[in-house]
Amino acid sequence: MAFRMQSSVPDLVDLSEESAATLELYGDGEFASQCLKARRLVEKGVRFVELFNGDWDSHSNQKSRLTANCKNVDQPIAALIKDIKQRGLLDQTLVVWGAEFGRTPMLQGDESPEKCGRDHQKDAYSIWMAGGGIKGGTTYGSTNDLGNEVAENPVEVRDMHATMMHLLGIDHERLTYKFQGFDQRLTGVEEAHVIKDILA
Repeated sequence: MAFRMQSSVPDLVDLSEESAATLELYGDGEFASQCLKARRLVEKGVRFVELFNGDWDSHSNQKSRLTANCKNVDQPIAALIKDIKQRGLLDQTLVVWGAEFGRTPMLQGDESPEKCGRDHQKDAYSIWMAGGGIKGGTTYGSTNDLGNEVAENPVEVRDMHATMMHLLGIDHERLTYKFQGFDQRLTGVEEAHVIKDILA
């Protein structure tokens, strides 16, 4: 099986068979290539695909860095969702966009709008999900007016994981694994909840 997996890689990453319209849909750049390859992997039945886009740790030069990052990812990620939907795969594919934390609403460092940055923000930030049983167009939760604290419907990371597992057909309370003599859960020892309001 390992040989079959390795020998299939050259075909999966060869984008020469993709139409000009598809290549234009995704755009240029490394992340665009990742998104298109992700669609090809999903088409071949790969069950988990992780994409990575770095350089979001903008403690300085926020304006130019955020503008460049958004330009690099907006078109390709929208193309990925559109493409897998056109191919009838979105209902069975869960797309999750997130990070381990957000950015503060307050500026950091230099006061110049061109040079200032934003610090790490763990208390209130956003992720989004599409496809795979998610109710499209739904917003869940909100922050205070400043955007630095959750004001309504807080979601812990374990809740997000419980919800993702539910969408994958896994009961987070029943799936356990042995670690150092104890049964452990992927959602941890604290109570976790499936966020039913975002389910289709």
